[in-house]
Amino acid sequence: MRKITIVTDSSAQLSSDEIKALDIHILPVNILIDGITYIDGVDIGKVEFMELMEKSAHLPKTSQPPLGKFIELYDKLGENGGEVISIHMTEAFSGTVNAARQAAEMTNTKVTVVDSTFTDRGLSFQVIEAARLAKSGADEIAILAEIERVKQYTRLFICIRTLDNLIKGGRVSRVMGVVSHLIDVKLMLEMVDGNLQTRVKCRGMKSINKFNQTVKETVMKTKNLAEISFSYAGDFDYANELKESFQLAMPDVPMTISHTSPGVATHTGTGAFSIIYYVK
Repeated sequence: MRKITIVTDSSAQLSSDEIKALDIHILPVNILIDGITYIDGVDIGKVEFMELMEKSAHLPKTSQPPLGKFIELYDKLGENGGEVISIHMTEAFSGTVNAARQAAEMTNTKVTVVDSTFTDRGLSFQVIEAARLAKSGADEIAILAEIERVKQYTRLFICIRTLDNLIKGGRVSRVMGVVSHLIDVKLMLEMVDGNLQTRVKCRGMKSINKFNQTVKETVMKTKNLAEISFSYAGDFDYANELKESFQLAMPDVPMTISHTSPGVATHTGTGAFSIIYYVK
């Protein structure tokens, strides 16, 4: 049976142990800040990115890995008849999945490209389960079926605590931005079919905290939880307190916490956090 290797991009939140143990290959996105291009995770780290983003007058720009990098990696993994399943962040956030599709047409390696319709640890859930199956010798049909199952049973909520990046990116007008600052607008969003939908729009954190409690109560009633993950953009303390609250209520459920990627933080801004979980 031909070996299948899993490829993803650097928006996926994966530990170094997971990457090594499961032979996952990462294609890093590019980040442009004040005229300088950085490679995510190679010559800029998450904390350094947040510091530069805060200082910059303009919103950083992210771009998919160069097409040539996709082709180079696919060609290498296809040596000796290997195959690739390439799983990437939602198309709504990035052109990465489309670059992967183009590269798949240009390599001699058999490559199947999947739009995860998620990002961050929501993407990682699909990558990890696919890589586990690939390592066990499962075929493409079984792996793709599991990716789809995980996708269907994943939920991702994200809180935007400042609209600064939305204003810089032109998604919110400056007038609306000033008003939003004055009344301290917060947003709680859910990723549905690859796009973000508003669940709560409020002043201050009171309603957000109440929504977090509702999510926790819902999750507590959910059977066969595989993992609950918490991601944050700059504010570890809040996300960690949230994780500890969930862990106290569900001590036997695996939980992780990690700083989100520059690509995600560019959209969400400083102080954002997310709650992500999936069912076995």
